[in-house]
Amino acid sequence: MQQVTLSAAFDSFDEQWAPRVAAELNGQAVKLAKVEGEFVWHSHDDADELFLVVTGELDVEFRDRDTATLAEGDLLVVPAGVEHRPVADDEAEVLLFEPAETRNTGNVETERTRTDLERVD
Repeated sequence: MQQVTLSAAFDSFDEQWAPRVAAELNGQAVKLAKVEGEFVWHSHDDADELFLVVTGELDVEFRDRDTATLAEGDLLVVPAGVEHRPVADDEAEVLLFEPAETRNTGNVETERTRTDLERVD
């Protein structure tokens, strides 16, 4: 067991769109990411993805429905197979919860794809 203080964990890195693993349980991972600007359009074919905004504001855009705007403390589950694109006008700190093997860019490969995630201290 390891206690994680979210504020300290977010303070331990600066890189944006590069999730860090904060904890794992039952094949799932709790990931932390700092985000700003637009991410890539993608989907996760076999996994739901939970976004929880810790600080800032995050828009999650969809091709087939209205954009979801998440403020601090808001969460959203994007169902498996739904194409989406996270966007943050200013830096936001986001907690993600998804199967541990889920790739951050889902079904696409880009320069932002991360496969071997660092752990927060």
